[in-house]
Amino acid sequence: MDTDKSVRHKNKSSDGLENGNSLVLYNDDYHTFNYVIDALIEVCNMERVQAIQCTYLVHYKQKCEVKRGSKKDLLPMRRALSARDLKASIH
Repeated sequence: MDTDKSVRHKNKSSDGLENGNSLVLYNDDYHTFNYVIDALIEVCNMERVQAIQCTYLVHYKQKCEVKRGSKKDLLPMRRALSARDLKASIH
């Protein structure tokens, strides 16, 4: 067995996606908690409890990383959140 092999492993998050990019949702003073919760459930396929937690983080910390993955996977989600008049970006 060759012990000098260099094997690259991509970092994986708990949902199995690459950690290369983050979808970040920002706070605003216009939308209700329920509106944001429903958007996160529909767009990001979150469980209700997770969407509630993210919404509180957005409210109190001004932003929250709502999803990790490849830019290709996150871009449609960012667009869908933006279409709902929510401010989101990919980092």
